[in-house]
Amino acid sequence: MKAKKKKRQDDFQKVKLKVGKKKPRADNATNTNFRTKGIHLPEQLKRDTSGPTTHRQLGINELLSQLHHYNANVKHSALLGLRELLSINPSLLEQHLSRLLSEVAAVFTDKDGNVRVAATRVLRFIAQSVPAERVAPFFPLLSAHLSCAMTHIEAGIQEDAMAVLDVFLEHYPALLAARPAVLLTNFLELISHRQNSGAAKKAQDAKSRMWTLSVNPDRAVSSQQWRLSVLLRLGRFLQAVVEERPVGESDMSALSERLFGSSGEGRIATLYLNWEELIYSKVGVRVYEHSGAKPTPHSTFKLRPEVDPGAAVTEGLDSAETVQSFAATLVPLLLEVWVEASTAHCPSNSTEGAHLLSPDAMSVMFQVLTVLQLLRKLAPQQEHQDALDAWFRKEYLGDFKQHFMKNFPYGTLDTPKPKKKADLKRSKQPAAILGLTVEPLALNITLCQVMVSLSQKQSQGRESDGDWVTPLRTFVRDTLGNTVKLSYRQLHMLLGTMWKMVLTQRSRTVTEDLLAAVYIYYKQRNLSLQTRSLLLSFYSKLYQQEQGHTHIARSKVLCRWLASLPLQLSQLGHRNPALSAQLISSIQAAAARGNKDLLNSLQMHACKLYDPQEGVVVLLPAESQQRMVQLLYFLPKMSQPLLANLSCCCTAGRISAGLAASLIRIVHLRSSLSGWTVGSQEAALQDVDYISFLFSTLIGFSSEDLDSLQEDDSTLPPSPLSPLSLYPTPLEQFTHHWDVVEEVCHCLEMLGSKSQCFDIVQNGICKYVTKLGVVPDSMAAGLLRAVSRLLDLSILPVEPVLRFLSQCCLSLLAMLVTLQQAAPADTNHKREAIWGACITALSSVPRLLRMLLQLLRVSDLNEEELPQLGQILSMLLQHTPLHNQLLANTALLQEIIQHLTRYSRGATREQWLTDLLYCYSVTVAHGSSAHRGGLRDMY
Repeated sequence: MKAKKKKRQDDFQKVKLKVGKKKPRADNATNTNFRTKGIHLPEQLKRDTSGPTTHRQLGINELLSQLHHYNANVKHSALLGLRELLSINPSLLEQHLSRLLSEVAAVFTDKDGNVRVAATRVLRFIAQSVPAERVAPFFPLLSAHLSCAMTHIEAGIQEDAMAVLDVFLEHYPALLAARPAVLLTNFLELISHRQNSGAAKKAQDAKSRMWTLSVNPDRAVSSQQWRLSVLLRLGRFLQAVVEERPVGESDMSALSERLFGSSGEGRIATLYLNWEELIYSKVGVRVYEHSGAKPTPHSTFKLRPEVDPGAAVTEGLDSAETVQSFAATLVPLLLEVWVEASTAHCPSNSTEGAHLLSPDAMSVMFQVLTVLQLLRKLAPQQEHQDALDAWFRKEYLGDFKQHFMKNFPYGTLDTPKPKKKADLKRSKQPAAILGLTVEPLALNITLCQVMVSLSQKQSQGRESDGDWVTPLRTFVRDTLGNTVKLSYRQLHMLLGTMWKMVLTQRSRTVTEDLLAAVYIYYKQRNLSLQTRSLLLSFYSKLYQQEQGHTHIARSKVLCRWLASLPLQLSQLGHRNPALSAQLISSIQAAAARGNKDLLNSLQMHACKLYDPQEGVVVLLPAESQQRMVQLLYFLPKMSQPLLANLSCCCTAGRISAGLAASLIRIVHLRSSLSGWTVGSQEAALQDVDYISFLFSTLIGFSSEDLDSLQEDDSTLPPSPLSPLSLYPTPLEQFTHHWDVVEEVCHCLEMLGSKSQCFDIVQNGICKYVTKLGVVPDSMAAGLLRAVSRLLDLSILPVEPVLRFLSQCCLSLLAMLVTLQQAAPADTNHKREAIWGACITALSSVPRLLRMLLQLLRVSDLNEEELPQLGQILSMLLQHTPLHNQLLANTALLQEIIQHLTRYSRGATREQWLTDLLYCYSVTVAHGSSAHRGGLRDMY
């Protein structure tokens, strides 16, 4: 025993350490001494010189290759680098677009959520920079990856796929809506699943439903919030399909602006073609064979080949059967979603407060109604739309009445605010995700529109819809009648609903009740331009339906509205030209139909509307001015104050000369002197008033303006060479008045007897014009023009008129010489008009030339006026049509020339006198041998 113990002690003997001695090295000690050598890889440290790089010196090739890395952080940093690189160098998008789209789309289904979010951000950046035509060749690949993400087994990938879908809906709706069948199936699978065969057999009913709503407890949001998210995207997608569908020939009217189911006005507009845009446009370009010699309206030019007819039914929504098949699958699911949302906060056995909804439930129900609306619009053509509505009514009207109308109208449920911050954040999460809040008014209005679309026209052989339409009609009437604040879209939907009610109910009582509510809303102040314009369009287009619907004809509300339009137009004026133009259009439509209430109101406010200073006829743009002038034709009577305003409008220059001529012609047609009547239309004005209107327009100035000219000290006083003080009108005013004078003369010539017309003009000149000392040059030239056109050879003007005309002619010729000396290029038209008026009057009016020569007294002229007189005589002598009149007054002419020669004696003969003597010798001396001796003595 002692030996064994000793041996054990030897095995485990403790080493004794001594002070000052080195500690012995352990048997298992590790040697830490090592040597190192550096490894240099210069190729890896070189910068990428093939293109731009990020701040980490990574080019686009390296970044794209890193998207295949197994590490999520590497892929996430690569996506961040791509966004940085593309924002700094946008040109890389064009060079590497194919690789960028394919690589970024491949990570839509990545397992890491941060990678998917970064990929969506890169995709949004690309979509903001690249147009649809550049992305189109690669969009099938993007659509395939989107479908994979939407149908992925992971709930997080499905939720992030909604963000990718948002990018496509925002930037590429046309490409996304090109083949909708696959995506529509994906939408169904997001909120539902197919029933298995056994369950399907048990669930077979009249509609043979094969889909049922699904619930996934693994989602970060509730089932209701998830369905709301999916339905929101489904609505936007269906809206894109409706908007981007190509428009056929039968639907061309949809291109024009039309409201409430009536086609717009036919307008011809210039079409500017951009071939790159037309490749993806929804409007086809119609071309004709044989270059238009033999037009073939049915040939349609399209830049892309049509889809195979066999595949159209399965891949698109181009047929009514496909739309109906999809609706048969979706509508039952929507009804389940509606029932689930409407009963979420209400016990099944309680009806009290069932119409009150939570914000989430209201948003879901609103999206259900929105999708139902869009399903109706998916019909390719109008006849398919009617068939689809009839199918909806047959299959689902009972379900809609049971679920939709059960608690109508709906309101908001007052929920207590959460006290804890955590609960507050949780309650705000859905709003933050969707950014959608729906008011009860919007829900109720949308429900009205959906339900009214299923109503049918009342007739003897059809079932009445009064039991479920009455609450809708009451809601619409109360909403408008109580002047509830509505947005433009809500008002548009309400008016569309009312339009459908009026045309389907066919009841005068119902029509008057609804229109009265609209009129109450219409009379509000401070309505926006868009809202006021919408209400005007509603009333105007409803009035156009008057002839085919007896319950609308002679509506008291419509008559009251029409009677108020002229006053509204006069009060609005030029403050809003667009709204004024719409008012004029409505007035014109009713005036053409002979509405008595409107015509009487128009007659009452005509003087204010056609005021030459502040009336809308002179303040609005040219197109509205033309419509205002056209309205004159429908006036029952034209009073003297109105005619005075119209005359001032023609002469003031506030409207164009062409429009003034149209106004004069319209007044001429409404007078009895024109000899032109239509039906039982009576003359709108008396003959005396019409003649006064023409003469006032011919004068071109009002009596007040002429009186102020007589007191104007700035005009030059009369002189021997200018018996009248001529007021020089501006060139633009002179040209305008000259065109108006031509139209007045044309109307006077059409009255029948020229002698009577000349007597009327002559009496007017004697009574109002001959006493004037200052005369505008445009007025003097216009009177000479009118007298020369109306005068007959058998008529001799009276002495006062002849004297005044000769003074006008001499004064104008003196002014013409002054204008020729100044010789501005812009006065050519004015000089030609004055010269033509003077020469025509001198050659056609008897004794006018003789009286003009008698006015020429050389002894009263100063040295500066002698050359002017010589130039006037030279101009007259050079004009061939005046030779006969000059030969008849040779004695007077010879006496004037002798006096000129005597008073201009000097060392040398001036050039103007030499020219005058030469013209005299050529035109007069050689024409009369009896005066050759006197001419020899003169030289």
